Amino acid sequence: MFVRTLKKFLLIMLVVVVYQNWGKIENLVHPSSAVSEHAQANAKVTLYATDWCGYCKQTRRFLDSQGIPYTEFDIEKDAAGRKAYEALGGRGIPLIDVNGTLIRGFSEEQILAALK
Repeated sequence: MFVRTLKKFLLIMLVVVVYQNWGKIENLVHPSSAVSEHAQANAKVTLYATDWCGYCKQTRRFLDSQGIPYTEFDIEKDAAGRKAYEALGGRGIPLIDVNGTLIRGFSEEQILAALK
């Protein structure tokens, strides 16, 4: 009985870990779908987010799947990140700074356009 329960628990944990890291896994499986290496090399992407935000998770997953390096600040846990977020006007998460272009909310199209 205990062994079956433990197996179920471990399977659930594996599913959760795979879900949380799907962007990184997808980039390993399909590296050709990533943004051009030139855009990646010149990209300066900063993500202002929280742990609990679903759109923040989608943004992380997208950036990881495209191989786009980024710096992340959790605005609830990092005082300096919160201050920078507020200096940019705040108002909602995720707030993404792509090469100086501010994107409020998650939008694949806007992120890719700002990288060009």
